Amino acid sequence: MVRFSDFSIPDIFNQAEFLTDRHIKEGRGRNTAIYYKDKKINYEEMVSMVNRFGNALKGIGVEIENRAVILLPDSPEFIYAYLGAMKIGAIPIPVNTMASPKDHTFFLEDSRAKTLIISDVLLKKIEYVLEGKRHLKHVIVVGEKMPGTLSFDDIMASSSPELKAEETSKDDMAFWMYTSGTTGLPKGVVHLHHDLLYFMVPSCEGVFELQEEDIIYCTSKMFFSYGRNHSLEAPFMYGSSVVLWPEWSKPEDVFNVVEKYRPTIFFSVPTLYNALLRESEKRSVDLSSVRLCISAGEALPKDIFERWSKRFGIEIIDAIGSTDVGGLYFSNRKGSIRPGSSGKLLPGFEAELRNEEGMKVSVGEVGTLWLKNDGIASCYWKRHEKNKEVFLGSWFNTGDQFIQDNDGFFFYQGRADDMFKVSGQWTSPIEIENVLTHHPAVSECGVVGSQTDEGLVRVKAFIVLNEQYEASPELENELIKFVGDRLAHFKVPRWISFVKELPRTTTGKLIRYRLRLEH
Repeated sequence: MVRFSDFSIPDIFNQAEFLTDRHIKEGRGRNTAIYYKDKKINYEEMVSMVNRFGNALKGIGVEIENRAVILLPDSPEFIYAYLGAMKIGAIPIPVNTMASPKDHTFFLEDSRAKTLIISDVLLKKIEYVLEGKRHLKHVIVVGEKMPGTLSFDDIMASSSPELKAEETSKDDMAFWMYTSGTTGLPKGVVHLHHDLLYFMVPSCEGVFELQEEDIIYCTSKMFFSYGRNHSLEAPFMYGSSVVLWPEWSKPEDVFNVVEKYRPTIFFSVPTLYNALLRESEKRSVDLSSVRLCISAGEALPKDIFERWSKRFGIEIIDAIGSTDVGGLYFSNRKGSIRPGSSGKLLPGFEAELRNEEGMKVSVGEVGTLWLKNDGIASCYWKRHEKNKEVFLGSWFNTGDQFIQDNDGFFFYQGRADDMFKVSGQWTSPIEIENVLTHHPAVSECGVVGSQTDEGLVRVKAFIVLNEQYEASPELENELIKFVGDRLAHFKVPRWISFVKELPRTTTGKLIRYRLRLEH
């Protein structure tokens, strides 16, 4: 069993080489690396294709530290592009395929990427935004050949399957990710080659107990940190297999994928777990292959945890991580789960909850989480002032609010800028949302602070109803009473707004600032 808890990272270290060539040397070349549609791609084949892409990039003049934006669905080509670029010392930057053309313009301009790897479908949608880009030199298209671009298949076919990795330092830039932008413009998060061995090992070995025999299926896409962690880094660190699904994850497709490929570890987000529970009422479902279900991306409501456990006999392990940190840092563990919590601190991390003055708070008090781990991002690209706010020596200010209980479990309270004071008392929207979702009428909800005519902040709740319920003044009063019976009076919603859907990022995170803009 491969374990990296005591692995010593050499000064010359290339993350892509570590994730690829090592498996050939250690005898896993014929093992399946990727399940994709009806294909099974083994490690030998994957390494060969990674090498071909790295050589193709070198052939068109891509050099060490050049940036390469990847705009692809989850697919083998994504993995070849990501690892191939990294192996030659270039910097892959996966970006959101669901983002707007305006966002794609921002990603290209902000990163100064010289190369774009994109699917033919997406290129047709954003082709016009590529005109006049100062830094962009090459557009490589996966799929149909298009004028003025390079064909992915053509450059791969003419490239060698042998490639010596660039001798990057363990402290060289390895990859960038852009934050989801829930609170403003996306930020380019810069990660180094050595980061992987610090931010991934604690969860993979301490929580998942990942082994070669495991088959991983993660519904979050690889252009998100959560998806990259578990569809690329985790399997290729431990010689496991990964199931890739190119389409957006619909509940019916997720169950079909599980039944076809028989994954042993399933990663998803609370919103999709909730949708899967509804889908399971319409059909028979076989999850017998799955030994672990993990949730991250946002806090898992206790109600979804309990319904999933009752329906499938599998507990969901709730965890939390971030793009900046690189991976998960809090997690529940099998046999030690506290529903409603984000779990305990993982080994290899240090954590402090601090108040606005930067002082540690007492157990049971809300504080902003500061973390220490050598895998945390080195900086945000071109964000000097922000860097000074959040990177303080070896500590990183996550901006997330938590409470720690006497047993060491952490409970997420929202972003620091999501918290608001009512009657002079700090109020957590997460706490109120967790109560509302226990009402049978409520499918989803989002809570913010909103001002009265007098300028006082009070609680406002936006609610998506389950199908069999209709909005009415009577239901509104019932929901207000429901919260009032369970929480302090200042936490009871002054207003309730029934909506068809909540604004969310494509990972399912609630975009709370958009709710604050609603009147």
